[in-house]
Amino acid sequence: MTETRGRHRVKITGPDKPLFPNGITKADLARYYERVAEPMLHHIAGRPLNLERYPDGIEGERIFQQHASPYFPEWIRRVEVPARNKPVQHVVADSPDTLVYLAGQACITLHRWLSRRDRLDRPDRLVFDLDPSEDKPAQIRRAAVLIGALLTELELVAWVMTSGSRGYHVVVALQRRHNFDEVREFAGGVAEVAVSREPRLFTTEQRKAKRDGRILIDVMRNAYAHTAVAPYSVRPLPKAPVATPLHWDELEDGATTSQRWTLSSVPERLVGNGDPWRRIDDSASSLSNARKLLERARAA
Repeated sequence: MTETRGRHRVKITGPDKPLFPNGITKADLARYYERVAEPMLHHIAGRPLNLERYPDGIEGERIFQQHASPYFPEWIRRVEVPARNKPVQHVVADSPDTLVYLAGQACITLHRWLSRRDRLDRPDRLVFDLDPSEDKPAQIRRAAVLIGALLTELELVAWVMTSGSRGYHVVVALQRRHNFDEVREFAGGVAEVAVSREPRLFTTEQRKAKRDGRILIDVMRNAYAHTAVAPYSVRPLPKAPVATPLHWDELEDGATTSQRWTLSSVPERLVGNGDPWRRIDDSASSLSNARKLLERARAA
């Protein structure tokens, strides 16, 4: 593929350039993002993005890019974010053309803000990143189920996604009533309760050497200007795994792993099953009642 056509004409230079050791090319990456654009844009439109690029393939240099390059075409939307030295112009993806263009820039992975461009200080997503110390698929699936059950106990609707890397993300949609400090404090409280209930399974210890094989409940992404991997993003790993939204009952399948679905299999999965997260915004909640329930859980 050298071009794709949407509202804009996007030329993919070097379409046959391999980006992955198994021969997946830049054109393959662009085709993938074109095919998953509809559900992916549902989850990232209106959000500042950070771009993870590999111009020489995943075995080459990684460029982690916050700003939109000056040469990006004018039709690529941007949002200006205040920063310490000078404002940063982040890319905002709102069309399939944008995703295809970024793939042409060897952008393999998109990392999204947890807030939207119109209210950058008010997150509408809460993320628990479950990071295992050891490769034990059944254990990490159980961990995700337990975090989901705890959130249900707090009367929140939880959603689960493979990270496409080592673990899972458990996500709650929020109503944008709370700032990042409030959301992160709440997330930290949930993690503390989970650790107190399952001390042999969970930890909040960031240093891997001190985790003793336990699964880190990482809540540090719930901070202003921090990001989480976007749903349906490809990860820079040999088989091109994808961060894939799941139905909860899929965790009962022993074949489910954090890297089960890939650039090759996700488009067919969407055709057959649709997007498991298509109704996520309908579940957006305030944390007011959940905070009260969390305090009871802490005291129990």
